Amino acid sequence: MSRAALLVLADGRFPAGGHAHSGGAEEAVGAGRIRDAGELAAFCRGRLHTAGLVAAALAAAAAGGTDPLALDEAADARTPSPALRTAARRLGRQLMRAARTTWPDPALDALAAARPRGAHQPVVLGLAARAAGLTPLDAAHAAAYESVSGPATATVRLLSLDPFDATAVLARLAPELDQVAARATEAARRCAAEGPGALPAASAPLLEIGAEAHAARPVRLFAS
Repeated sequence: MSRAALLVLADGRFPAGGHAHSGGAEEAVGAGRIRDAGELAAFCRGRLHTAGLVAAALAAAAAGGTDPLALDEAADARTPSPALRTAARRLGRQLMRAARTTWPDPALDALAAARPRGAHQPVVLGLAARAAGLTPLDAAHAAAYESVSGPATATVRLLSLDPFDATAVLARLAPELDQVAARATEAARRCAAEGPGALPAASAPLLEIGAEAHAARPVRLFAS
């Protein structure tokens, strides 16, 4: 196992399409819910413990060998917003392209064939981590980090926020990110014995509502 593969997978420059998505930050900025670093921290914390936890658990379960098609259905059930489901599948399709080139693997090929329009991104992330020789905990860390790093980076562009302040937000969330990754990995272990119903289903209604409002905007900087 090469732990350096985790750095490649979690790198914002990995060509997985995440740079085009704000994770709900663009709508939150537009609605006046994020105006400075303090409000960005609150937004990221809320996202980490809801959408981030769910994504991390799905990724850990996929990395641990749970049926990815069952996990894809579980992801659908945990994503009420059509706009978010569409975004997750688009990101999954782009990540699949990058992962199959970087870490060729029959499991990635099988999921790509079964979901030609894209599987949910956390499921693809987990399979990519497995193909790269990483652990379920590694996959959970990558998914949890992505859930907050995307909005933080987007907010720098949207508000001209000082990038040092945005990075400080992420650094201060690191202990909570570790906790979320550990919770997600434990849920993935239970999933192996009990099925996808054992995975967390934390809701974030404001993110869902914001995603639908954002999708209806005629002009936007980010895809989601």
